[in-house]
Amino acid sequence: MKNPIIILAIFIISFSGFAQKKKDLIEEVAQLKARAAELQTELSDMQKATELDLKDSLQSFSYAFGVSVGTNLKTIGFDSLSYNAFAIALEDVIQGNEKVSIEEAQSSVQGTIQAMQEKEAKEKSAEGERFLTENGKRPEVVTTESGLQYEILKEGDGPLPTASDKVKVHYTGMLIDEKVFDSSVERGEPAILGVTQVIQGWQEALQLMPVGSKWKIFVPQDIGYGHRGAGGGTIPPYAALIFEMELLGIEQ
Repeated sequence: MKNPIIILAIFIISFSGFAQKKKDLIEEVAQLKARAAELQTELSDMQKATELDLKDSLQSFSYAFGVSVGTNLKTIGFDSLSYNAFAIALEDVIQGNEKVSIEEAQSSVQGTIQAMQEKEAKEKSAEGERFLTENGKRPEVVTTESGLQYEILKEGDGPLPTASDKVKVHYTGMLIDEKVFDSSVERGEPAILGVTQVIQGWQEALQLMPVGSKWKIFVPQDIGYGHRGAGGGTIPPYAALIFEMELLGIEQ
């Protein structure tokens, strides 16, 4: 038979171990509750960070600055950005802890933009060439020596403009996917312009069109806007273009 004193000692030791485990468990629960509260605070801070108050002068300036930068990026062809890296860079510069020099940064930015634009230019140029090649196969399309293509929608019987003339023209300008980028027709007011004050493709077409004619012309990029593009990005560099144009008259 076991000694009662030994049994009592074993019970006390076991109870002490259980009490210690319970104490540890309570402490762990308390720590978890504290961490949960911290996480909730962090989440609230993150949610507040996404709120925008344009009445606050600093937030208003920061947002306006972001709009300016974003618009410039969109204009040159960017449709995404690592916003986290961008924000870190801004904060690093303000605090004087930037990880690259301004010279290195400018070189990297310029190199990336140039590579992207060259890639886009090759794609746009090839796309335009494919379109014009297929379009030129249509029997109603005439292709001139310069590569200009035209289709006569209505034949006029008036005089031909000369390089020194000013003309009145109604037109609609489109990309090769027929997306309209400019239209005097939509504005309801014809354009009056000098024959030599427009792109080369227009100059050639205008001097071939009798007054009263309506043509659809297809302009290769090298007699269009070429590498420059136009319209604040609405006409990409190296884009072939389509115009429906009606020669209304020669201005005196």
